[in-house]
Amino acid sequence: MTMTDTNRNTKPGTTGADETPTGPVTEVEPPPSILDQMGGPMGFVYSTIPVVVFVAANAFLSLPMTIGVSIAVALGLTGFRLLQGERFGTAVGGLAGVVVAAGLVAWTGSAKDFFVIGIWVSLAGFLATAGSLLARRPLTGVVWNLVHGGKHAWRADRPTLRAHDVATGAAALVLGARFGIQQWLYLADSTGGLAVAKVATGTPLTVLAALVVIWAFRRSTKRLVRQA
Repeated sequence: MTMTDTNRNTKPGTTGADETPTGPVTEVEPPPSILDQMGGPMGFVYSTIPVVVFVAANAFLSLPMTIGVSIAVALGLTGFRLLQGERFGTAVGGLAGVVVAAGLVAWTGSAKDFFVIGIWVSLAGFLATAGSLLARRPLTGVVWNLVHGGKHAWRADRPTLRAHDVATGAAALVLGARFGIQQWLYLADSTGGLAVAKVATGTPLTVLAALVVIWAFRRSTKRLVRQA
């Protein structure tokens, strides 16, 4: 074989000896973490400001003015987050939550209803997660299996099933505690207490529960996908 034939049979971007790639290597960016998906470290601050503003304004202004101030602050925060390069869905999602809550307050005429949607969402989440545990089909395991094609017998693997029992239990505990505390304060007509409870049981507990869920997902992938 001539040198010309050797060059012809050599793949582009490789050497003739060992065909080791010599071209530029494209680095794959790691997927965003759960904290990044929630808006990063500042996401907690952004989700807290409209709540604090609403309660503070309600102490000094009429309810219509309070609603206007809270929406104006939410709009300003959304614009600032977009200018900072934050994801559109994350930034606008916070605004949508404030607008819906403020609309409910305007409809009922009660300031405490600013928190009612979050309270009932927590109850629905608790019923879903706790119910899946009672049915021996923990919700995080169902979601993990769907993400991976729905073809894994994850409930037959006891360590995997236990991991999802723990993860789903952690989610149920957070959601149940959030509902119980805020519903009690709602019935007590404590708008200020609801604001404190929303902040305390919001992002911090959500991140802790999400970390447990991520652990269960990784454990399941290691046992059922990578070993296979």
